[in-house]
Amino acid sequence: MEERVVVIDADGLVAGRLASVVAKRLLRGENVVVINAEKAIITGKPQRIVKEYMKKVSEWRTHYNPEKLGPKIPRRPDRVLKRMVRGMLPHKKPRGRLAYKRLKVYIGIPEDIDASKAIKVREAMRKNETIPFITLGELYRMLGGKL
Repeated sequence: MEERVVVIDADGLVAGRLASVVAKRLLRGENVVVINAEKAIITGKPQRIVKEYMKKVSEWRTHYNPEKLGPKIPRRPDRVLKRMVRGMLPHKKPRGRLAYKRLKVYIGIPEDIDASKAIKVREAMRKNETIPFITLGELYRMLGGKL
């Protein structure tokens, strides 16, 4: 039995909607590869998004982590998108863990992936063109990363 691999191009798609579609496909048993993760978008005012994300990164303080050591959330675009998908899977159950292992997310297009077979997910496209947005790549650069 040949395993079916679905290649999804995240260019210009809303990250949260894309993550929900990918999670459903993974739970159906498909292998999913997401390319161009840095071009996925988060809708909202860019300053507010960066401010909220910086708060998560810099002010992470709990009973178990009183010294605020290390970031506990991902910053790279591919890992942010992968974490969004993980949040939509039952990741503590074996079914969700197996589904999560079938997911691969890449920045850009790797050489071994055929980009001509990549599909755009219609459900994940922007509905309102007037709403401001920021890409995951821009968010990463504003947090101090070099992409």
